[in-house]
Amino acid sequence: MLKHLLVVFLLTFITFSYAQQPPTLEKDSTDQARDSIKKTQFVKNIGNGFLPFNYFNLDLRYLIKFNQYEGFRTGLGGVTNDRFSERYRLDGYLVYGFRDKALKYKIGGGFRVHEASNTWINLSYVDDLQETGSSKFLTDKRFFSFFEPRLININLFHRHITKSIGIQHKVSNHLLSETQLAVSKVTPTYNYNYVTGGETYKNFDISSIKMSLQWSPFSHFSIIDDKVKETKDGYPKFTFQFTQGYKSVFGSDFDFAKLDFRTIHQFIHKNEDVTKITLVAGIAGGDAPLTHLYHAYPNNINKETILNRFSVSGLNSFETMYFNEFFSDKFSTLQLKHSFKPFNITERFQPQLVLISRFAIGEMKSINNHREIEFNTLEKLYSESGIEINKLFFGFGLSFAYRYGAYHLPKLEDNMAFKFTFNISL
Repeated sequence: MLKHLLVVFLLTFITFSYAQQPPTLEKDSTDQARDSIKKTQFVKNIGNGFLPFNYFNLDLRYLIKFNQYEGFRTGLGGVTNDRFSERYRLDGYLVYGFRDKALKYKIGGGFRVHEASNTWINLSYVDDLQETGSSKFLTDKRFFSFFEPRLININLFHRHITKSIGIQHKVSNHLLSETQLAVSKVTPTYNYNYVTGGETYKNFDISSIKMSLQWSPFSHFSIIDDKVKETKDGYPKFTFQFTQGYKSVFGSDFDFAKLDFRTIHQFIHKNEDVTKITLVAGIAGGDAPLTHLYHAYPNNINKETILNRFSVSGLNSFETMYFNEFFSDKFSTLQLKHSFKPFNITERFQPQLVLISRFAIGEMKSINNHREIEFNTLEKLYSESGIEINKLFFGFGLSFAYRYGAYHLPKLEDNMAFKFTFNISL
């Protein structure tokens, strides 16, 4: 594990160092102003995970990753930009996992049907892996990190071949919506059977429709370069998503429904401290296999000692909760994070202290339907608290978390997690 972390660290350091190289040629003020605008746009694209070319933006997410199932995963992907067309776009990727020796890919595109409301029709074909128990909101803004901390330790994936058509629509500046109809063939990569109605399923087909809303009532917007842009990221924010699976539609095997909710609130204090509160909840009913249920974003490796479990902490994960330890068909999590103003030791060295508490609760009504896999449920309150000291060295820091309460383990060190943190912004 430490060897893998070292490789990821070196790649991250090289990429970050290259992105920060300043121009050295002397130019007049007009050229410098033009170059400043270009550099700002370039850095913004890099921060969003893109390396811009003439008609195409290379997507940095697909260059290299690592997880426990694929090992190193590398490839290329991207999306056409406005120079190619402001009304049409093409996107896709092709990646290869060296441990599972398998190709994964996506072919997609879209066309805009209404400019003022930024309404797009999108189509895609995806053959890839997804973490079992993960739940993503369609309307989430693109998130990019030079590497994804939790991904390094995940080992429970299912393969899916998904054909989808969707429509994204801006109801107003404060309310974004996205709806997607998808047909998927799902194959767990681990031993798992789902039993329902007297039948046993190792693989299954799922047809579903998702409707997602993201409401940001306190954000501020302005018209810049004839386009509406967000000028203040206001809080709280609310995200809702409803998913309905339909049996017998395009050969689908199950009827089920899911409702997901998330709210994020942030307080900026006069002394520049920041308090962030994140509440996430979900409920699933009907015949939903484990692939489409919930975990609580665990991030602790199932190894014996603290040093063997040493890895990288996530941004919103439970650092003392072991992978595949809990699954739920109804759950909620609450995370409280207080970030103190960075210590201004020198211009380049400004570490930051962060205090964190996390709580989770859930249940599983249909636990006997899930066979060949063992897990616990969260009927009692799961609690952990910890501390982070961030940005000690090139964005890296250290964290410590402790598990207590109803799910406290008999062996003291099994309740502890000591890890790297990684926080960097461009």
